[in-house]
Formats: sequence, structure tokens, C-alpha cells
Amino acid sequence: MSRLNRRKFLQTSAAASTAFGLFTIAGTKASGKVLGANDAVRVGVAGIRGRGQSHINAFAKELKDQNTQVTYLIDPDTRLFGPRGSTVNELGGNAPKTVKDIREALDDKNLDVITVATCNHWHSLITIWACQAGKDVYVEKPISHNVFEGRQCVEAAKKYGRVVQHGTQQRSSIERAKEIAALQSGKYGKLLVSKGYCSKPRWSIGNKPTEAAPSELDFNLWLGPAPEQAYHGNLVPYNWHWFWDTGNGDIGNQGVHEMDVARWAIKDATLPKSVWSLGGRFAVEDQGQTPNTQMAVFDYGDALLLFEVRGLVGNKDRGNFPGNVSNEYYTTEGRIHEGKFYGHGSDVGEALADADAHVTPGGTFGSFLSAVRSRKPQDNNANAEVAHYSAALCHLANISYRLGEKASYDKAAGSIGDNKQVVASFGALQDNLKAVGVKLEQTEYQVGRKLDFDAASEKFTGEGADAANQLLSREYRAPFVVPQQV
Repeated sequence: MSRLNRRKFLQTSAAASTAFGLFTIAGTKASGKVLGANDAVRVGVAGIRGRGQSHINAFAKELKDQNTQVTYLIDPDTRLFGPRGSTVNELGGNAPKTVKDIREALDDKNLDVITVATCNHWHSLITIWACQAGKDVYVEKPISHNVFEGRQCVEAAKKYGRVVQHGTQQRSSIERAKEIAALQSGKYGKLLVSKGYCSKPRWSIGNKPTEAAPSELDFNLWLGPAPEQAYHGNLVPYNWHWFWDTGNGDIGNQGVHEMDVARWAIKDATLPKSVWSLGGRFAVEDQGQTPNTQMAVFDYGDALLLFEVRGLVGNKDRGNFPGNVSNEYYTTEGRIHEGKFYGHGSDVGEALADADAHVTPGGTFGSFLSAVRSRKPQDNNANAEVAHYSAALCHLANISYRLGEKASYDKAAGSIGDNKQVVASFGALQDNLKAVGVKLEQTEYQVGRKLDFDAASEKFTGEGADAANQLLSREYRAPFVVPQQV
């Protein structure tokens, strides 16, 4: 269907979502123009409720002196168009076009950039479609909802020569880059365990009945690649994070930031030799599916990557166990945490030695704009491949967890091995659960399978591989299909 006929058809159709179902964007290689230093960068923001407001603020206001303009607002919920359009007008002085379907915006040859702040299950498909349409992409974390999607984003960015930058913001921090460089210098010993913490309040979301979606929300479009299902109020606007069809739990929400740093710390690390995870959804009875407490261990040979998720924190009526969103590194000589080194047995930290490091300045959005203008790969602080590997770790942990079996506290404790940091992490989970009133002797954990993984093929191997490999991708609803060939 030609572009002109397609638009005419959409204008005369009574149901836009039905019309869009008759075509896909894939098929031809899009070139996209190269932007000079003085060219305007026209931005379409996809997903304008939460994080999307930061995208609007960045490109309509903060980077306005660098000739950026938000020209499209894209969201299946039309209730947002009025207030967000007014914000763009106030900050940027222009009235953006508002559309429900990303493909209508991608048809505009004058649009240069798409930023993605939608639900996780849409991130990769929008990224791929945008690359095919010749647009550069800033995509929020995680870049993918599963491992297959992340690799397809990498391939699309390469094939179409597009800048794809990921919203793992610490990649744009010179302080964090210097910390990693100091760790990898060898001055503080050999890295043994790189650990990330994701511990934010994630309590009960309750139960919401299925009902008709609000008339202003195109729920079919909101679901997109996800399986068809009934609407309920815990999906929109935020709690989709805690359902497997649309989110990845907190390990793939807040956690992917710290997971990215933990992987960054292991020099040249891509994907691990094996993964193992345990946890559960404790102390709440609600609709949520993903764990609110989780531990994952990844084997990189010479080093382990250890990750800890604790969502039962920060509630003064339930123990008020403290949260923690950070990273630390255990070496043969001690521990590095928050820019300081602690030798074995010492509670007094010394500032890390200054180390050479480089990031493109301007923060996460400013650095992206620099990469868009320069077209130099080194100006992209968090490219699609960096994004893919870090997001994939979250997915691998969840696959191990989902293929696990229920086990008592004693059996779970007996499965963790004898690594000092892993044992301590499991102990922290127990302390947290006890503090909020969970009786361990009456509690069952989901103890995941230990799964071997081949980083080169990005497939599981060995025992349990068949079931695990099935979860590397998903069945897609036409026409919202992540393509096998981008």
C-alpha cells in the first residue's frame, strides 16, 4: 500500500487500529538523512505518561538551544494529549501532532528521532520500526521484553545505520565511568564478585476486576505485541511492570540500571556461562505475577555477577526495612562501594585513585543528541548492543526463576552454595522477610533452575535447555510482530 493511499485509507477508516492491521512498516531499507550541527532535530515521543514527560522536557526545553523540537506525541491513551500538548507548547512554543499509533508518526519523513517511554513490551518493536523508517532512537530501559527482541534491535541499528541509545543513564556518568576504570586498573585486586542491588518499595497492588477499557484508551493498541487479554485497572498506567506479558518485574525495571553497571564492571563481559535465580512474591496477596524478592547469580568464569531484588522495604508499618539501589565490587584485596575502597577487615574507606575514562558529556539526552549529529559510534554512551546484553541478564534471571519449583526455606538455603557473598545476599533476603513479618518456616521459595548458557549463540544448553529456550522469545499478535529478519 503506498504512503499516500495508506494515509487516505486511515483518514476514511472508522477504526484506525483495524486499518493499521493491514500493513507493516518492515520491508524496505530506509536511509534517513544526516543531520548537520545547525539542522533542527524533530522528535516524536512515544509513551507520554510517566518517564515520557522527562523526554518532553529534555527535547522541548533543556536542549532547545541546540535546535530540538518535539513535533509528535504518541500514545494510545488520548486523555494525555491535551495536557502534554500544552506542555510542549509552553516549553517549546509549538503545537505537536498527536497520534495514537507510532506507525503514523513514522510515515512522516520530516521526523528525525523517536524516543520510547512506553511499556516494556513495546520497546523493541518501536525501536526496530523506527530504524526501518530511518529514524534514530532513544529507548528507555530495558531495550527488550525478551532476549530475542534485544538482538533484533542490535541488528536493526546496524542494518539501517541508526543511532540507538539506551536509557541506562549511568553510562553517561563520568563519575561512574571513572569508578569502573579504577576497578579494572588492577590497583585494588582482581574482581571476584560484581554485585547490584535493586531495593525499592514494591508492595501490594491489590486486585482489580476485568472491565471495559476506558473509551479514550485504545487497549488493543496498548497491548500491541502482548497476548490478547481482558482489561483491568492494574495494567494501566503503571502496574503492568508486575505482569509477565507486559513487564519484567523490578529486576527489569529499576534493576536493569544496576545490572548494567554490574556487567560493565566485569571487563569485556557479554552474557554468562550460567544463570540461577530464586525468590518469590511474599507478604502480599494481589494480582501481581513477578517476584518482589529475588536473587540471581551469573557465572562469568573468573567472576560472578550477583544481583539482589528486595521490594518489601520502606514501609514504616511493616518493619521499615531500608531500601538500597547501588553497586559494589568484591576483589581479592577488599571491597569497592560508592567511590571508596575498603581493605579486608577495614570499615574506613579510601577514595579511589583517579582513573582515565571518557563519556560523551551532556547527560543521557544531551549525549544522545551529540551522537545523532556526529554519527560517530564512540559518541553513543549506551548503544543497542550494550543495552541488549544488560537487559538480557534480567531476562535470563527471570527464565531461571519461572522454570523453578517451590521449595521450603531449608531446601532453598541448601541450594545456594558456599560463595561468601551469595550466602550473605540470601541472608539479607531472610532478614528483610523476617522484618516484615514473614515466617520463614512456613514459607516456600521459587527455586529456579541452574541453566547453562552459550553466549555466542545466545541459547541455553544442557539440562532444561528446551524449556528455557522457549522463553527467549514469545508468540506475537499480528501485526505487532518483532520480525525474524529486520
